[in-house]
Amino acid sequence: MFNGRTLESRRAGQINRYTPLVMTGLLLAGGYALLVSGLSLVFQQALGWNSPWLSALLFFIMALAFFPLRNRLEGLFSSLRGVSLQQSPRRVEMTEAVSLLDTLDRREIILRLRRELLEKLGVEKAHLFLYDLVSDSYQAAEDQNGKKTSDLVFQSNSPLVEHLTKIKGFLSLNEADAVLMDELRGERTRLSLLNARWFFPLPGNQRLLGWLALDGQTGAGFTPPVLEAVGRLCREAALALDRAQMVSEMENSVREMNILTRVAQGVNVTLNLDDIFELIYAQITQLIPADQFRLILKSPQGDGLVQVFFIDGEERVSEQENLYLPVEPSLESEVAASGRGSMTDDYSRESRQRGLLPLTDAIYAWMAAPLNAGAEPIGIICLGRRDPAQRFTTEQLRILQALADQAAGGIFKVRLLAESERRARQLKTLNEVTRQLTSTLDPERLLKNILQSAVDILNCEAGSLLMLDEHTEELVFRVVLGPVAHELEGQRMPADKGVVGRSFQTRQPLIVNDVRSSKDWFSKPDKMTGFVTRSLLVVPLIVKDTVLGVIEVVNRKDGSNFNLDDQELLTAFASQAAVAIENARLYTLTDQALAAKVEELSVLQRIDRELNTSLDVSRAMTITLEWAMRQSGADAGLVGVVLPEGVRVVASQGYADELSIFENDLIPGDRIGLGRMIDLRRAIRSYPAEDLPGLFTSAASQVLIPIQREQSVIGLLLLESRKPEVCDEDMLEFLQRLGDHAAIAIANAQLYSAVQSANVAKSEFVSFVAHELKNPMTSIKGYTELLAAKAVGPVNDAQANFLTVIRSNIDRMNTLVSDLNDLSKIEAGRLRLEFAPIHLSEALQEVERSTRRQIEEKQQTLTINLPADLPPVWADRTRLVQVLVNLVSNAHKYTEAGGKITVGALRTKNEWDENGPAEVVHVWVQDTGLGIAPEDQPKIFQKFFRSEDPKAREVPGSGLGLNITRSLVEMQGGQIWFESEYRRGTTFHFTIPVAEQ
Repeated sequence: MFNGRTLESRRAGQINRYTPLVMTGLLLAGGYALLVSGLSLVFQQALGWNSPWLSALLFFIMALAFFPLRNRLEGLFSSLRGVSLQQSPRRVEMTEAVSLLDTLDRREIILRLRRELLEKLGVEKAHLFLYDLVSDSYQAAEDQNGKKTSDLVFQSNSPLVEHLTKIKGFLSLNEADAVLMDELRGERTRLSLLNARWFFPLPGNQRLLGWLALDGQTGAGFTPPVLEAVGRLCREAALALDRAQMVSEMENSVREMNILTRVAQGVNVTLNLDDIFELIYAQITQLIPADQFRLILKSPQGDGLVQVFFIDGEERVSEQENLYLPVEPSLESEVAASGRGSMTDDYSRESRQRGLLPLTDAIYAWMAAPLNAGAEPIGIICLGRRDPAQRFTTEQLRILQALADQAAGGIFKVRLLAESERRARQLKTLNEVTRQLTSTLDPERLLKNILQSAVDILNCEAGSLLMLDEHTEELVFRVVLGPVAHELEGQRMPADKGVVGRSFQTRQPLIVNDVRSSKDWFSKPDKMTGFVTRSLLVVPLIVKDTVLGVIEVVNRKDGSNFNLDDQELLTAFASQAAVAIENARLYTLTDQALAAKVEELSVLQRIDRELNTSLDVSRAMTITLEWAMRQSGADAGLVGVVLPEGVRVVASQGYADELSIFENDLIPGDRIGLGRMIDLRRAIRSYPAEDLPGLFTSAASQVLIPIQREQSVIGLLLLESRKPEVCDEDMLEFLQRLGDHAAIAIANAQLYSAVQSANVAKSEFVSFVAHELKNPMTSIKGYTELLAAKAVGPVNDAQANFLTVIRSNIDRMNTLVSDLNDLSKIEAGRLRLEFAPIHLSEALQEVERSTRRQIEEKQQTLTINLPADLPPVWADRTRLVQVLVNLVSNAHKYTEAGGKITVGALRTKNEWDENGPAEVVHVWVQDTGLGIAPEDQPKIFQKFFRSEDPKAREVPGSGLGLNITRSLVEMQGGQIWFESEYRRGTTFHFTIPVAEQ
């Protein structure tokens, strides 16, 4: 389409326009043919020629000879009238017919026209005004240098344009009558500035294409033939410009169709709204330049217009996007309501004249087209220009509407898809959150999860969860999310104030999309925090007809309003949340009761730990009394052992000298009602009376707790208080259980005492036997060495072998006896250590001397690597040497002949015990021997352990050496461990504290 006409109609118009020229050409050709025929007959009769071709040739020669004569006569005539031969209208007409119609370039046509005016007519100053479709006005064209000859602009409805459109020739202000000058009264200022006297219209097929204005001074000597020649030149220029414009319009139409196609394709393949908005903006502004571009959509809920896309200049202004527009009537709202496009030359003035609200600033020309998709528009596209001279045209509005129609379907489709996806995500989130709520029973965590989920589901800026305080009847901000959460949490508000209070009182959800206009709005929180609330949605938390509190979500992040769908979604969520809160509350009550029981068990566990670590009867009973007094809050109490003659007091608290009257701390049973308690075998409460007064002077109540083991009462716990009730039923049960635990601990302590006595007796026996065995072994060893040394006569080889066997077994027995003696002392706690600073090098020298012979017998190598700056250690010299000898001997025994034994040490930090010495000496003994099998490694330090490894079994031993070694290392404040690779060797490590300087 081109300005409402088809391409065929334009072509038909062009053919109609050229029809007179074609007819004129045909008439001239026919006349020339008749003239040639007539002259041929004349010459044929006069000269007797019979050939028409000779007559035609003679006539053509005569015509050629006539042209110079014609030019001379025309020049003579022109000189007589003061006109140059170069100004011959005929010559100009011939030239321009060739030079103006053979190009479609508008600028080239203008340049050729100016050149013809200058070269053929001598016109230097001329203003060429041409129609501008974009601004619907006539503006001056550029000169040869590319500069406009004038800044004046004539609107399409100006009097000058209307007059030039009507006339057939040209307008001369010199010859204008009073009527014409009166019509041009509104143009006098422009005409005076233009300083032009002659106006030659450039008629077009549909409108006036423009005009040529000749400067008054330049054209002072123009004659009618020259003016007529200029008119003919302008008509030819108009014909060329009209043809160029037609081609340009065709190109613009093709470009418009391409853009429409791109928009249609883009909106159909793009699923991102922002990408569609960018595409629409880019394509529209290619055809219709604008200083401001706005895309306004109706909200999905249909409660207003939302400005979703805003371009000012060439910059996108995000602050002006996703904003709800005021509800007051405006030009934009009229277009959105009517579904018809509109435009104006002065946006603000027209808005004020019609009593409408202008929605944008600094815009003069304004145009809007509705986005029609279905029965009602879904929004509008608005363009604006700041320059008052640049107006929009009807053609541009038509193009904008065509593009808007293409874009509307895509926007509607994507918005519908986005809304469906959003709702699906909300329902999915609601499902997941509901499952999570049922799995959370911690009240504080649950409330945070509920509010966070509500804010996330509706994509809000902030939210609050308020719970009712039953004591004060106030709503408390229990959880708050948003920029001012820390300022609001814990704050209180009346339960009947504001939108929140109204929802709480009415038990109904409420939506307020403009809080400033709501009479229920409670603005104190905003004033206190500085947060700006625009809209909110409040839903009560109801369970079993009881309102627990409310959920409040504030300000959608996308700037949209809350709607009924949001209300239904949050209401469904709130019902689930209320059930979860009630479950958590019930769980908390149960958990508190359970926690009390757990606390009781924890106390009993601590009591058991203290009781079982003491293993002393007196200490166990003292601990029992301390915990009973602490838990019950009694003022005085005692604990004792039940004997046939009464209760012997083991420990007491709170008494002054009330117990001093009893000899040997023995209280008669009938004095405290012991018989009744033994008969009942359970804790009993009693109240002091005249016949049975309390032991505590100001006692008002008593409680007796039996300490019984199996069927026997072995002890008694007595608590007295100044209060009428020393304890309730729960405390009485606790004290009874405490008595039962105490009975077990006391029994264990008694058993432990018996075991300790037996162990001491065993250790004393082993020590006695070991001591008694040493004397005969010493004698046997001495006589054996005398015999082997041939002190009493010669010894043959067999006898020498027997003596070697006897001496070897005596050494083994001596080692075994020494180990048993050390073990018994360690177990009995009677091994005494004498600590002193010791240089490890000196201890290792002694070890080397004592083990040299046996190491050399197996051709082994003993290497000692000690740093020069190794500090002295704090240890018992004899026992340290014993530890080293045991480890080196073990390495020797379990290493084959030719093996290597390495002893090393270094100073290091203590990594075993935070409370131990800061620095230690780390010693290791490494061998290349048999190694320890993985299954034997956990048992290596056990008493009497012997490996099942056949090669290890070949080496004799008692299984006590490593156990004693570990005990000796630990008794000296160190730690021992090992690393072993089976059949590759073993490394034993131990640490000894560094001696303080």
